[in-house]
Amino acid sequence: MLRGEITTAIRKALMQELAAVGYGRLSIEAVARRAGVSKTAVYRRWSSKLELVLETVVAAAGNKLPALDTGSLRGDLSLLFQVVTHALRHPLASQIIPDLLAEAARNPTLDQALQQVLRSKQQEIGGRLVERAVRRGELPAGVDLDAAIDLIVGPLYWRLAIVRAVPTDAYLEALAEAVATGLAAAPAVPRQRDVAVPGPAV
Repeated sequence: MLRGEITTAIRKALMQELAAVGYGRLSIEAVARRAGVSKTAVYRRWSSKLELVLETVVAAAGNKLPALDTGSLRGDLSLLFQVVTHALRHPLASQIIPDLLAEAARNPTLDQALQQVLRSKQQEIGGRLVERAVRRGELPAGVDLDAAIDLIVGPLYWRLAIVRAVPTDAYLEALAEAVATGLAAAPAVPRQRDVAVPGPAV
């Protein structure tokens, strides 16, 4: 296999192994065996099991994420909720994420690293979404970013990971509206190209 193919094979094997045995019983040897490579090939890329797991989970979380710029906060929220629902309902994700969070409660090192990574990802995605809404005039400039991000990501994660209920399209639309209302969002200011420019008087 080529170098890139080896890295891809290791990441795929890790996700499958995590889903099968969980973080606590995960071993580099098992990942390498499942990927069809040597342990050395894994350690050349990642120094530890923790580093391998975090890097792979973060890469998977950001994989093929759309721009999330629909022109309005409500549209951005609706699209984000659809993407997150699709990602968290994936069979591997639905097994891996609850296990990692449960293991983090027993493993302070994993907990600290996982919280830092997850919060960074939330800040990256949610922060851009909120900043665009502020630029459009939908949200006030002084909006509390941390509180806004918690409100955006919290309810859907609760429904998918804790309640384990499958949200319908209607539910996601209602949730987008509820979150936008909770953030006190004003109607979006039309983009400049969408504003009709009156022609000269005849």
